[in-house]
Amino acid sequence: MTISPLLFIGLICLAGGGSLLPAAEAIWLTVPSSGERCVYEEIHANVVVVVDYLCIDQNNIGLGPTVDVRVNSAYGKELYKKTNETHGQFAFTTSESGTYLACFLIHHDQTHYTASNSTAIVNIDWKMGIQTKDWDAVAKKEKIEGVELELRKSSERITEIRANILYLKFRESAMREVNEKTNKRVAQLSFVSLGLCLIVSLFQVWHLKRFFLKKKLI
Repeated sequence: MTISPLLFIGLICLAGGGSLLPAAEAIWLTVPSSGERCVYEEIHANVVVVVDYLCIDQNNIGLGPTVDVRVNSAYGKELYKKTNETHGQFAFTTSESGTYLACFLIHHDQTHYTASNSTAIVNIDWKMGIQTKDWDAVAKKEKIEGVELELRKSSERITEIRANILYLKFRESAMREVNEKTNKRVAQLSFVSLGLCLIVSLFQVWHLKRFFLKKKLI
């Protein structure tokens, strides 16, 4: 039985922990009293993203100060915006490939909270792709379990690996095209610079020769 190269790569990635898979990321973010702090993620199109956030006080038990949250797509479209929140969740499906941005800002009114310091600590649980699926619900709905359920998970992982490989190939192709264009322009600029140097040199020789002839030195 022959194994396709793509399936072989997928099995290697699964065995190695799925390094090409969009993974769940737990992030601790320190938000200053003035200005905002942002996290960003490079995501390709048609990926489900679910993010939970929780603002805490590291010196006291319980929730911390409130924050304002905004999420922008790769092209600046606002996907989510909330103000005066201590915790929450947002989810979206990416419509285009690129860098997605989530920014946190301490809310201007903190009268409900006695701050022990001027910063806020935000815990962000960022999940993408297969990590967002509730496999217990899938198993109950489709009445699958055991090996069949694991095969279903593996199939989903391989599909995501394939999508990531294609996205990386697209990025590599785009970067190669940019590099080729840049190299071409640099070469053109080099030829123009060389031409200008030659013209200036010839002009200097002509001018010096004319000067020496005028002074009857040659």
